[in-house]
Amino acid sequence: MAASATLHCLTGCALGEILGMVVGTSVGLHNATTVLLSVALAFLFGYALTMRGVLRSGETFGRAARLALAADTLSIAVMEIVDNAVMVLIPGAMHAGPLSVLFWVALVLALGVAFVLTTPVNKWMIARGRGHAVVHGAHAHAGH
Repeated sequence: MAASATLHCLTGCALGEILGMVVGTSVGLHNATTVLLSVALAFLFGYALTMRGVLRSGETFGRAARLALAADTLSIAVMEIVDNAVMVLIPGAMHAGPLSVLFWVALVLALGVAFVLTTPVNKWMIARGRGHAVVHGAHAHAGH
C-alpha cells in the first residue's frame, strides 16, 4: 500500500512540479521563485487528486479537503523537499529550460529519488493508521 500511496502522491506532485518548473524556467524566474511555484502547484494537484477520489465516494467538500490535508501533507512535503533539492543540486538543470535534455533528465531523476525516499514515509504513516490509510478508510465507509 505504501508504494501505491507514494505513486499517487508522485502523480500529483509531478503534475505540479513539471508545470511549475516549465513555467518558471521558460519565463526566466529566479530559482527560488520557480521552486516556490512548483511546490505550490504540487500541493494543489496532490490535494486535488486525493479530493477527487474522496468526493466520488460521496463525502462533502469540507470532509474531502480535511482528509486530503491529513493524508497527503507530510508525503507531499517530503517529496517536494527531495525533488527540488535534487533539481537545484544538479549543475545547470534549473537554467537549462524545458527544451533541454538536461532539464528533463534532471526532473525525472529528481522525481525518482523523491519517490524512493518518500515511500518509507508513507509506509510509516500507513502502519500507524495515518496518511492514505485514512483515505482508504473513507472510501470503505462511503455510503454507509
